[in-house]
Amino acid sequence: MAILQIIENPEKQQWATLLSRPVINPENLEKDVRKIMEDVKRTGDKAVMEYSVLFDRTNAIDLKVQEEEFDEGGKKLSKELKSAIRQAEKNISTFHNNQRMLEPEVETLPGIRCWRKSVAIEKIGLYIPGGTAPLFSTLLMLGIPARIAGCKEIIICTPPQKDGTIHPAILFVAKLLGITMIFRVGGAQAIAAMAYGTETIPQVYKIFGPGNQWVTQAKKLIQQEGIAIDIPAGPSELAIYADESAVPAYVAADLLSQCEHGADSQVILVTDSLSFAEKVNLELEEQIEKLPRKNIAEKSLENSKMFLISSSSVSMDLLNMYAPEHLILVCRDAETLAANVHNAGSVFLGNYTPESAGDYATGTNHTLPTNGFARAYSGVSIDSFVKKISFQKLTKEGLQSIGNTVIEMARAEGLKAHAEAVVIRLKT
Repeated sequence: MAILQIIENPEKQQWATLLSRPVINPENLEKDVRKIMEDVKRTGDKAVMEYSVLFDRTNAIDLKVQEEEFDEGGKKLSKELKSAIRQAEKNISTFHNNQRMLEPEVETLPGIRCWRKSVAIEKIGLYIPGGTAPLFSTLLMLGIPARIAGCKEIIICTPPQKDGTIHPAILFVAKLLGITMIFRVGGAQAIAAMAYGTETIPQVYKIFGPGNQWVTQAKKLIQQEGIAIDIPAGPSELAIYADESAVPAYVAADLLSQCEHGADSQVILVTDSLSFAEKVNLELEEQIEKLPRKNIAEKSLENSKMFLISSSSVSMDLLNMYAPEHLILVCRDAETLAANVHNAGSVFLGNYTPESAGDYATGTNHTLPTNGFARAYSGVSIDSFVKKISFQKLTKEGLQSIGNTVIEMARAEGLKAHAEAVVIRLKT
């Protein structure tokens, strides 16, 4: 039965335990993923194709998607879906274009000019899940800011379907964004291929995109080797704060929208009304029966809870401690409470702002920190695809104005050569 356990006014010392995420830690996962990565590093395409046959059961022979396949992908989509994708692309582009900011040059003292410049990461790899749920929306969320940032080389790795083809929506979005390099490979072998490079798949400097536990483990391992990744990723999650001004059916629908992602997803509802919590549980029971992914959603609900807390300030403390990937505030004072959100990936306000709107088409990015990493990480943005390089230029007058400061500090740290690099200039 799709009923969430209701926990009433838990003591603060219990919060950490009650808010713990589901842990999936298969034996030997790291060992198995490391072997895949070592094999790909050693034998390149050969290992990639062998693992693709083993895990994806695909008969694909050519790793690289050919030009004519892009056109075929578009022909297989309905006009309605293509129109929806174009609308989402427009909104996401509009939102992310606004993140392009030119920082001003600063004169810290007469003769000392400092400035900072955003420079696009030249080579990036996008991992786009393509199995039971081909996430072409993630390609929009990653490809658009990469394009706006000016990344020169963008490649995509995505698992093929059983017949070796790529899902047509992924091909359509790639063509819409002007991305021409797609490789039909998924799993840890795809992450390894992008990290190390193979005969066919280029090496990249930073890897983006969600995936299963194998993909996530591979990203963790390649990060240890100096290849950058977007953000720490884990199972999807949603927290909701609601009072009796919220619509129980809407809240239940939002909870289930996250539960269908995976059995290891988690949802949390915090409310001040027992009556409201019970109504949501009744809605969950009714709505879950209509879902094609009912079994997955039911398992996710087993990881999930409702909290009955009378104080909104205590509720916000609990939610900030949880630091959810997605947070919905649907209550009378939602915008006021929003000012107290310190830890969340993305926030949704009001009865008519479902989390799924942000997943697809409002314009904000849906690639967000999970597993509590929202305490320190932001979601993907233009900044994720650039490096910030600082510059400075000093005149002789400028060096004279800070020369003694540099000399004194360098000598105090025992770094005589640092001091002498200034002294020699001040003598001339």
